[in-house]
Amino acid sequence: METLQLPGLLVSVEWLHKHLDHPDLIILDASIKKVTSSKESLAQDLQIPGARFFDIKKSFSDQASHLPNMLPSAEVFEKNCQELGINANSKIIIYDTIGIYSSPRAWWMFSRMGHTNVAVLNGGLPEWNKKQLPTENKTTNNVFNLGNFEINDRSKCTVNAKEILSEMNDPKTLILDARSSGRYLGIEPEPRSDLKGGHIPNSLNLPYTKVLEQDKMLPVEQLKNIFDGFDIANKKLIFSCGSGITACIILLAAQLAGYTNLWIYDGSWTEWGQLTDVPIEF
Repeated sequence: METLQLPGLLVSVEWLHKHLDHPDLIILDASIKKVTSSKESLAQDLQIPGARFFDIKKSFSDQASHLPNMLPSAEVFEKNCQELGINANSKIIIYDTIGIYSSPRAWWMFSRMGHTNVAVLNGGLPEWNKKQLPTENKTTNNVFNLGNFEINDRSKCTVNAKEILSEMNDPKTLILDARSSGRYLGIEPEPRSDLKGGHIPNSLNLPYTKVLEQDKMLPVEQLKNIFDGFDIANKKLIFSCGSGITACIILLAAQLAGYTNLWIYDGSWTEWGQLTDVPIEF
């Protein structure tokens, strides 16, 4: 069988369906519950055939941190990928049950740890179901043959609150906040009641919904037009949100639009909004 080549950072449901049985393909369901919604996905008990659950909340976040969804160590990430049966030559497609929500977070982790053969399923399970493609009931507690996945890049890809404080006034750096405009302006409540409202000084607002249409990523030309509206050429771009999930959506959009030097503020507003010694704007 021919070597499988991913067509880009995004793949269509048609492409995935065509290559569903390729032996090098690993499909990961990286779904999490949407923190700003009380609704559960209607498809929560279904999965794309052969999918394996990529547990962002437990296996692929730092369990020692008091903050949610923090990036795990490279060693933990590598070990848990191996336990999912992921190999060094695996071609990974990641989806979620909302459309494009948590899947870019999993994509970002893989890509920043040096595994470039990874893509997000554009539209996720809703698009798969819309095209009436086959599904199966979700299974739990699966045990896979141990994979030989290895971390290829341990370079830094996140910033912390101390670095935000030192860089937020730097004209060569721009912070983009993926939360809704209401949360950014502090005029609607945070989903976590212990957090203050507002935003990091000098950060700009790009709600993650602006880069999506019907739960799919906008075409590249439209993404370029969106980012052209910001003065970001040759700048370090730091992406923030509520807890590091939707920041990865707009980071993926920026990479699709051709930007580099992209960073995640992993603590995001869950950290900044509860600190007592940092400035906040409204």
